[in-house]
Amino acid sequence: KISIPILLFLFSSFIGSQCLSLSSVDSQQLGFRKLPSLNKFTTPPMILDKVQRLQASKLVLASGSPRRKEILNDLMKLGVEIIPSTFEENLDKSQFTPETYVQENARLKALEVWSRLASAGNIPDLVIGSDTVVTFDGHILEKPRDKQDAMRMLGILSGRDHTVFSGVALLYRNPAADVDTPAEHCFVEGTQVTFAELSTQVIEAYVETGDPMDKAGSYGIQSMGGALVRGIRGCFYNVMGFPLHRFCVELSSLITDGRLALAK
Repeated sequence: KISIPILLFLFSSFIGSQCLSLSSVDSQQLGFRKLPSLNKFTTPPMILDKVQRLQASKLVLASGSPRRKEILNDLMKLGVEIIPSTFEENLDKSQFTPETYVQENARLKALEVWSRLASAGNIPDLVIGSDTVVTFDGHILEKPRDKQDAMRMLGILSGRDHTVFSGVALLYRNPAADVDTPAEHCFVEGTQVTFAELSTQVIEAYVETGDPMDKAGSYGIQSMGGALVRGIRGCFYNVMGFPLHRFCVELSSLITDGRLALAK
């Protein structure tokens, strides 16, 4: 007779020999993608221990986006003042990559608001500029011009991967320059998004809700458009319009390094 422990050992060895090792099989065959290394931000600095100081400071968001306001004020309770930028966002896209395009848009939005406040003698502690675009195959998809344009974009994204890039500019007082010339700290965050296969009927029904019309790429992941998304790799809030985690990391570094002075 074979003892139960020996039977269990033989059974587990058999099962193990029949199983595929993820380390030896192309992950694409199994529907997985390799995630980027998290080593860079293994123990990231955060702003949660600095929220009261931030609340006591003059923070300005150079955007009228309700989604960015929701992230910064409703979620993070930062109490930022909303002053939409009047920058026309008329940059020539052919002169930029998607990453440099959103970063420069964010910088110029923030700079316009900083200059307006400085000229009135109302210097803020921090101005936050941001811009978000959806990109597919290197092409920038911004807000749709009309319903037909929204349907066109959604048809392009159907069943495919695309990338959402958000550029953020943080402008703050520069002790080595006059008040009209702030110090600048800019960064870009990307998130990969996978769409489900969308039928013409689904696209038409979604467009008729009106939800796509004020959103880059013609969808909102935080609203009904979330039903179109099969998965993401990266920051959810970045797709929503503002890279919350990366913002916390970058802002905390500015404060910790002493470059950004806040209320005590």
